[in-house]
Amino acid sequence: MTDAELAAHLANVAGRILLEVRASGMFEGKALGKAGDETANQFLVHALRHQRPDDGLLSEESKDTEERLSKERVWIVDPVDGTREYGEERTDWAVHVALAIGGKPEVGAVALPGLGAVLRSDRPSPLPPAAEKPRLVVSRTRPAAEAVAVAEKIGGELIGMGSAGAKAMAVVRGEAEIYLHSGGQYEWDSCAPVAVALAHGLHCSRIDGSPLVYNQADTYMPDLLICRPEWAERVLAEVAALAAQAD
Repeated sequence: MTDAELAAHLANVAGRILLEVRASGMFEGKALGKAGDETANQFLVHALRHQRPDDGLLSEESKDTEERLSKERVWIVDPVDGTREYGEERTDWAVHVALAIGGKPEVGAVALPGLGAVLRSDRPSPLPPAAEKPRLVVSRTRPAAEAVAVAEKIGGELIGMGSAGAKAMAVVRGEAEIYLHSGGQYEWDSCAPVAVALAHGLHCSRIDGSPLVYNQADTYMPDLLICRPEWAERVLAEVAALAAQAD
């Protein structure tokens, strides 16, 4: 099984496990989110340690160690991206399984179990036609100030959505043109979505245009831009102008 096949298989199975945990009726709300996180994480961590024992591993739900920093190949997973949405029985949550090689997001799979879909870096499909008016996916509770400002500048429409993976895949699926985030995330929030987005021909970078680098000692990632290539230059320019005004 190739790395990409393994990533997709694990994301898909973890998604099915999460749906079963939710359907059991034994948990609700925050307790459901916690049970889902723990169950999916246990499966993913055990499977990866069995299938790729020599690789490093970083998971949101496992204690981090320095061991991965010496590894060229590191799996980066988020068992439930969008725990709140999962607990509320929404569809905008995801499972992320990625492989970073030399700090680059080379392989990724993002399962959207509520939609019955798994998007993968090894099976890219052509991007659907873009909307005439750009759509920006933002947090449904705390939209990033930069995203709101950029939307006003370019005449865009804001679409509230849950998890980072769901937002990124909305751009891949043609449901939005731009995902601009500046509220802070961690490596597991974006590694798999970025791998999938890059494979589909999208622009992915920090909001200052610099590259996204993974398997760092500090896993915090302040910001992210995933967008259709035709919008990258304009959005980066608008963000730079906002930063200059702030200074």
